[in-house]
Amino acid sequence: MRALRTPVGAVGATLLAVVLLLAVLAPVLFGDRAAAVDTDQLLAGPSAEHWVGTDNLGRDLFMRVLVATRLSIVLALLATAIAVSVGLVLGSLPWLLGPRLGRPVTALVNILVAFPGLLLVLCLATVFGVGARGAVLAIGFAGAPTFARLCQTLIAGVASRDYVAAAQIAGLSRLRILLRHVLPNVAEPLVVNATIGAGGALLAFAGLSFLGLGVQAPAYDWGRLMQDGLAGIYVHPLAALAPGIAVVVAGLAFNLTGEAIAGALGVTPVVGPRAWSVPGRSARSTASAPAADTVLDVRDLAVAFPGPSAPVTPVRGVSLSLRAGEAVGIVGESGSGKSLTALAVAQLVEEPGRVTGEITFCGTDLNDGNRHDDLLGTSLAVVFQDPMTSLNPTMRVGRQLAEVSRFHQGLGWRDALARAVDRLRAVHLRDPERAAHAYPFELSGGMRQRAMIAMGLMGTPRLIIADEPTTALDVTVQKQVLTLLEDVRREHGTALLLISHDVSVIGEVCGRVLVMYAGRIVEEIAAADLRDGARHPYTRALVAAVPSMTTALDEPLTTIPGQPVDPAALPPGCAYAARCPLATDQCRSEDPALVDGVACWRAGEPLPAELEKQVRV
Repeated sequence: MRALRTPVGAVGATLLAVVLLLAVLAPVLFGDRAAAVDTDQLLAGPSAEHWVGTDNLGRDLFMRVLVATRLSIVLALLATAIAVSVGLVLGSLPWLLGPRLGRPVTALVNILVAFPGLLLVLCLATVFGVGARGAVLAIGFAGAPTFARLCQTLIAGVASRDYVAAAQIAGLSRLRILLRHVLPNVAEPLVVNATIGAGGALLAFAGLSFLGLGVQAPAYDWGRLMQDGLAGIYVHPLAALAPGIAVVVAGLAFNLTGEAIAGALGVTPVVGPRAWSVPGRSARSTASAPAADTVLDVRDLAVAFPGPSAPVTPVRGVSLSLRAGEAVGIVGESGSGKSLTALAVAQLVEEPGRVTGEITFCGTDLNDGNRHDDLLGTSLAVVFQDPMTSLNPTMRVGRQLAEVSRFHQGLGWRDALARAVDRLRAVHLRDPERAAHAYPFELSGGMRQRAMIAMGLMGTPRLIIADEPTTALDVTVQKQVLTLLEDVRREHGTALLLISHDVSVIGEVCGRVLVMYAGRIVEEIAAADLRDGARHPYTRALVAAVPSMTTALDEPLTTIPGQPVDPAALPPGCAYAARCPLATDQCRSEDPALVDGVACWRAGEPLPAELEKQVRV
């Protein structure tokens, strides 16, 4: 019902209901009139008796357009059913057969997807023969590669989840896992895209019939009627335009309905009127519902950008949650995907970047394709790494803060500026009136960072995302900013997502830590256990790389060997394997899932003696 509340959904559902009603009733109600021959009215123009005119046998064209609805819709739905069925089989085979045997199937699908859809339809139409049956098979099989690619993407996203791994450990066959655990979780986006794909199939079928490759006389669909009316289009244009309008209206009905359902469910459609495009969003998570006090719940977040040969995914499959008043940290080396994760949550990833997965904030799906100005900037605030690049250098600080209240709360300039001064006072700036009238370059780095936090407090934030908020600050100011964030969290019950490459900073502020490497979370651990309880070799290496007061001055600092992986060329298996002292052949070939808070085949095993000593220091 949520889809019907939108203008697009209401219009699409109404049109689709009318089209389907005509498909059922029109042949019964108007079949005789559509077939009645009147030799006195051959090729007559529009009139009160014949709204669209008549054909070369005097048959009423308007009635024939109505009656043709059934055959046109039925054939389009049959072609869509074939495309989805064959695509589902082809998309499932790579997972059922395993990586080695499934690779040829994936290659075949890639080749077919790369082949132009129109040429594929025409080629298959000549193979299956002229007529309605041949056209249904041609359009159905031509659409199958797109649905196969979509199914591969959706199944791959679901198959990597923990409950699928648990089913495999329990001994269930791949077929049973597919039927019980995987396919139910990909049904939703598949149905949405099939609805939109039906509109494309309808257009394709009308085109084949128009070319004489589809429905043959004496049967007729909209494409056949357009072909019959083409000869007299200059003297009797409605004979060809009326069935063409019917095709457009029916195609819009399917497409608008599918788009509305996709928006309501948070699914990105990937099959449009131009048959058979590239798939996008993975299946939605069916994990347990978040707790009642959960402020942010992220499931299977991925961020992709176009690459020279394939999309590059710097963030892949990140899931996290924050409760009210909780402080969670994300740590990792530069390039691990920390900041991009924050930008995706804050809806700040711009084209051509593509964000998939679920981002539920205060009960609202932020990734549903709609703007959420009522939440962003008010209930969700972001503190960036460098406030100098986040504050407009040509505007006074107070005016920039006041814009938040003017835009989101509808305050006048006087009241908005007064609130800006009050918020600057709340972040412990000594002279908030002066700071409000200053330009950003007139403030120190610490004062600018406080101003950024004050901007976040202009509303009533339930979540603050602080992305490296202390990187450019000296140690003293860093401590002040961290204390301020902690005070804000405690006073207002605000959840804090703190992102940093500094393990010590995260351990000081946060209660729970998420460790990221190569775009995914490799360990989730309590901050109190970070030094002595870390199980992933990468986490332990990060801890060891932080010098302490007891670090020997005459010895080189501990470093992590090697370089972070390139997200455009991720290796098979564990992304950290090439740098890990515990890596085995299994690590280099199989990517471990995040199980019990750690994604590692050798979790908890002792490091080499020299590294273990450094971690324990």
